[in-house]
Amino acid sequence: WHYTPPAGWINDPNGLCMVGDTYHLFAQHYPDGTEWGPMHWGHATSTDLLHWDEQPIALRPDHLGMVFSGSAVLDDGNRSGLGPPGSQPLVAMFTHHDMAAEKAGRIDRQHQSLAFSLDDGASWTPYAGNPVMPNPGTQDWRDPKLRWLPARQCWTMALACGDHIRFYSAPDLKHWTEDSRFGGPGVGAHGGVWECPDLMPLPAPDGRVLWVLLVSLTPGGPNGGSATQYFIGDFDGRTFTPHDTRTRWLDHGPDNYAGVTWAHAPQGRTVLLGWMSNWDYAALLPTAPWRGAMTVPRELALRSTPAGWRVAS
Repeated sequence: WHYTPPAGWINDPNGLCMVGDTYHLFAQHYPDGTEWGPMHWGHATSTDLLHWDEQPIALRPDHLGMVFSGSAVLDDGNRSGLGPPGSQPLVAMFTHHDMAAEKAGRIDRQHQSLAFSLDDGASWTPYAGNPVMPNPGTQDWRDPKLRWLPARQCWTMALACGDHIRFYSAPDLKHWTEDSRFGGPGVGAHGGVWECPDLMPLPAPDGRVLWVLLVSLTPGGPNGGSATQYFIGDFDGRTFTPHDTRTRWLDHGPDNYAGVTWAHAPQGRTVLLGWMSNWDYAALLPTAPWRGAMTVPRELALRSTPAGWRVAS
């Protein structure tokens, strides 16, 4: 019921998207050992979210660094220009992490880059103009999560930046403008660095559409180590405005981290997948020749409770 790699290390799910009837799962992956190492994007596909077929590694470290977390979308209008006229490229946006810069003590170690596929995700080409977003002088600046905004006819991106989330927009996935920021001290939980954001609309039972922002953090979870919090509010295409800034946990188990939702899921479903582990002990799990697994997929929905709106699974 959960995906595990045939060998190596796996952590955060990345680039969850659909092409036709096929679900694509990419993930942080080190193929050469069962401990965290230079990060690649592993790749698996499914037609039912339960049975997975391993695919060749999608992205590998290059001269710009390791391939950290990100997301993938179907650019059905080829607005990026990464495919030939009339094509629909699959575009991944991810964080390049420069380990040499980190070892040198520099904070400009993370940049945002693109890769694209013209064969429905079977093979990937890094964009020649990477990075499309050079580091602005922020140490933690990573995990881009993309969503198309029909009203603005542009893409929006949520990006984790230490103790807050920044929202950017671009018409073409290449030229990004900062729109707003959310978070900081006093907003939600701050036991650890904020990671892996995901901003999504969810219909409420009363007919309204509210927006939910997921934010993973480690440590600081309710049962130690890694966990995911969420905020419910409104999003006008540029700014996320929460109804309040209290801490709410997506769940209280210690083994669901860095979860993100599928792009283009059918019937408007919001389906989340997480990493079934916790940084408190992820490297100690006694498994071989692989270490790490994904959770069972869960569909998210809003529910009304006496204490207010809550995200249910």
